[in-house]
Amino acid sequence: MHMERMLDPLLDVLAALNVHVTHLSGIEATGHWGLRFDAHEHIKIGAVLTGSCVLGADGEPALRLSAGDCFLMSGYQWFQVADEHSTPLDDGQRIYQASDTRIVQLGERGTDADSTLVLGASVHFLDPTVASLLAGLPVLTAIRAGTGPARAIQPLLQLCLDEADRVRIGAPVMIERLAEMLFLQAVRALVEEPGGAMPYGWLGALGDPQIGGSLVLMHRQSARRWTVAELGNAVGMSRAAFAARFKQLVGMPPLEYLLRWRMHTAARELLAGDRTVASVAAEWGYASEAGFSAAFKRTIGVPPGRYRADPMAAPALKSLNGSSAEDLVSFADA
Repeated sequence: MHMERMLDPLLDVLAALNVHVTHLSGIEATGHWGLRFDAHEHIKIGAVLTGSCVLGADGEPALRLSAGDCFLMSGYQWFQVADEHSTPLDDGQRIYQASDTRIVQLGERGTDADSTLVLGASVHFLDPTVASLLAGLPVLTAIRAGTGPARAIQPLLQLCLDEADRVRIGAPVMIERLAEMLFLQAVRALVEEPGGAMPYGWLGALGDPQIGGSLVLMHRQSARRWTVAELGNAVGMSRAAFAARFKQLVGMPPLEYLLRWRMHTAARELLAGDRTVASVAAEWGYASEAGFSAAFKRTIGVPPGRYRADPMAAPALKSLNGSSAEDLVSFADA
């Protein structure tokens, strides 16, 4: 499957995430240094601009990162960063709380050749119902210097740093837009780089030529009344084989996924303007507003009218790979 086609569903989901807050921070260090942080509730994307460090998370094997390397870290685990594996660790939260800048200084300021500079952005998603699709992210992934995504991420991080260092008109908005681009590049690295750490769940399914192809079809023609047989035939599989493989990779049957995606999209349409529930229902092929409202409530957890008035009234949903969105994607700044 061509990469441009595979990215279609990914771009759809990223557009729906509503990146609401990003938090830029960093470490400029010399000598022996190390920090440990408690579990965080956001996705982190970052890079080593100079020097090197060791980064570990949630008991996973630590990664040695050098200048130009980038990293992606999913939420809900502790992590640590240091110059070497054996260096004693300070309390990272305490260090940052005591600093009057988001770029903390550790050790004596040395020459550029002696120092390590690590930058990271924390990404907060306003919409947990769609963010739950990203539950398949690995705990920690290195995006090595020299790869296409790493080359794209580094200048974006530098732009974030420039915005944070100076008081400029529109800086918070700029950082939010840059962070969305950072995250897209990092996820691209997971699904398109040879030898990358392929995610599981929905993200991993994007890399499967046939199941990824069916996801493209469902996103491009989401209002079509697909049957499982038609989807299987479109990607060269029998109905039974397609249904089994789709459920294995995505975590639910194809038509259930399609219904959930339709309702996620309808929910965004309800919030985006002054359209009536009846007009949205008609767009998605429902003959009656009552039928649409029933499907919407089953998926989102509240009727469409109430959701439009107060989207936060929707309870945590089951994610599209079978885990609770409440457990996975309550992203917020540390």
